[in-house]
Amino acid sequence: MNLKRREFIRLGGITVAGSMVIPSLLNSCKGNPVSETAASYMDHFEVTPEHLQKVLATALEKGADYADLYFEHTVSNATSLQDKKVNSAYSDITFGVGIRVLKGDQTGFAYAENTSMESMLRAARTAASIAESNSVWSPSTFNEIIPRALYNITTSWEDVVIKDKIPFITSLNDKIFAGDNRVTKVNISLSDSTTYILFYNSEGVLSWDYRPLTYIMARTVMEENGRLENAMVSQSYRKGFEFMTNDLVDSLASDAISKTSRLFEADKPKAGEMEVVMAAGSSGILLHEAMGHSFEADFNRKNTSIFSDKMGKKIAQDFVTVVDDGTLPGDRGALNIDDEGVPTEKTILVNNGTLTSYIHDRISAKFYNVKPTGNGRRQDFRNVPLPRMRSTYMENGPHKHDEIIASVKNGIYVEDFSNGQVNIGPGDFTFFVKFGYIIENGKLTKPIKDINIIGNGPQALADITMVADNQKIDYGTWTCGKDGQGVPVSMGLPTVKIRKLTVGGING
Repeated sequence: MNLKRREFIRLGGITVAGSMVIPSLLNSCKGNPVSETAASYMDHFEVTPEHLQKVLATALEKGADYADLYFEHTVSNATSLQDKKVNSAYSDITFGVGIRVLKGDQTGFAYAENTSMESMLRAARTAASIAESNSVWSPSTFNEIIPRALYNITTSWEDVVIKDKIPFITSLNDKIFAGDNRVTKVNISLSDSTTYILFYNSEGVLSWDYRPLTYIMARTVMEENGRLENAMVSQSYRKGFEFMTNDLVDSLASDAISKTSRLFEADKPKAGEMEVVMAAGSSGILLHEAMGHSFEADFNRKNTSIFSDKMGKKIAQDFVTVVDDGTLPGDRGALNIDDEGVPTEKTILVNNGTLTSYIHDRISAKFYNVKPTGNGRRQDFRNVPLPRMRSTYMENGPHKHDEIIASVKNGIYVEDFSNGQVNIGPGDFTFFVKFGYIIENGKLTKPIKDINIIGNGPQALADITMVADNQKIDYGTWTCGKDGQGVPVSMGLPTVKIRKLTVGGING
């Protein structure tokens, strides 16, 4: 990518106590033992190989076992429409470096909001204080990890101005209003960001990444006979401006109208325990909340997760395979490298019903004596990395969608979710279902809405009795929260049948 260094310097000032500080120009990297690309990223952050090694040496001077530097520069833009007018637009710049030090199972961390040597060394000394002895670190040679190219960009968001975005937003608004005379209100948000990452650690690993991310979301309100209903549609990818097309606008408008209008016919089912069929796509929230978090290795390392003693054991039927994948091209959860400089991979968590891997960062991988899985993720340079999901999905099974529906005498089919949460210890979960159907004698009958389904993750996984061959990734604006940090993710599922869950509805 063209790093546009001079433009970066013009925009990349860091606000400190109300004043604007422009990073000073440092010596170029020419002649140092790094590739041209690595030198370009160092030039972008105004550091040299010697600076990186000096900061790491300072971070390790108290005898820590390991240290790393995570440089980030993110430019974010958001534009929104309300009351048929584009009435809000803003941009934000995030810039700085996080310095992490590990000593045993303890972490020291500090960050600087500029890359001057004074600020970085001050942060390094703060992070180093987690250790208590004296030590001298001998810099290793640079081991460059060349990132793969999972984000195919035709037009960078940095090359797009707001007037180029507005026609798509207004067109989406107009098409939703024109599609149904019951539409009373439409809110639309379009967001894009571009992130530059530079990573270096005490093992000599040097890597970088250029990360685009965008989403468009529309919330539609309709009124019929004094009754209001609303629904949200969204799409999100790691793509450039080529993401915005007339076909995308047409598809979102159609989905917004159909998702909202069908709610007028829906009602709540009777409450109780029953069979539940999860639709392909957004039902992947079941994996993410009920199972994925419990597979994260920090919870298992601390014996918090219900799965902490289940490695290598059978936890589901033979046809159940669960994956966390960071390599889906253009996917919201995709990463060329994670935030610890580890190349991402397709990690099989449950293979033919057997638990085969946790979701690892460097800390948990060392504890379990396994390779990191490329799941060390952080919200930004001000936060430490944690084991986090990327795109979590179940692979195809041996059954057919229609076969699964036909097998249910009395249950529900859940199609559209808005959120969910899990108690990691026991694995208990609850999901809010926006829309679905009652299943009676093998057929979808009455539409239902606004219900909770409640269960236990390990039990629900064991109770999956059928899995279809129609696996689908949901490309909505999913953001995963953990320890106060949010990161973009995606999820997916084929149609699956769960033998029994508790459905919140109408009593009697």
